[in-house]
Amino acid sequence: MRTCGVEITGNEIFLCLLSKEADVFDIRDIRQTRFSLPQNGSDTAVMRKFYFDFKKLVEDYKIDSIAFKERPAKGKFAGSAAGFKFETALQLIPDIDVRILTSTEVKEQLKKNPIPIDFEETGLKKYQENAFAYAYVYINRKIYKVDEKQAEQ
Repeated sequence: MRTCGVEITGNEIFLCLLSKEADVFDIRDIRQTRFSLPQNGSDTAVMRKFYFDFKKLVEDYKIDSIAFKERPAKGKFAGSAAGFKFETALQLIPDIDVRILTSTEVKEQLKKNPIPIDFEETGLKKYQENAFAYAYVYINRKIYKVDEKQAEQ
């Protein structure tokens, strides 16, 4: 299972590719760890290029799923227009499991299954920390079948 954790901030996204095979987590090197949208993605050609580039990244690294944190549409912590465009483009990539995690889901999963390594020891850049956490949370949700258990209740 290869999951791309994505943190969306303003007009940038940060990526971390995490996989789990045989009970071992593996942080994969990825050719591009960030994307940005000039002019908040108001140009159609820019959005198409982002979509094409990200889709190619997904295909090249055989990514199964994408996980990112939900951002509020209103209020003090509302997401930007560019951020919502990023979200939409990610959701349109065919044959990929895209999961939008709520803040509560992230907190609960990290409380139940804390990350077993200090982030500094991962070798990732500081800006990739949240993307790493989202990928880790999503993989654990799949392993422990959290979504299926909630559906049964």
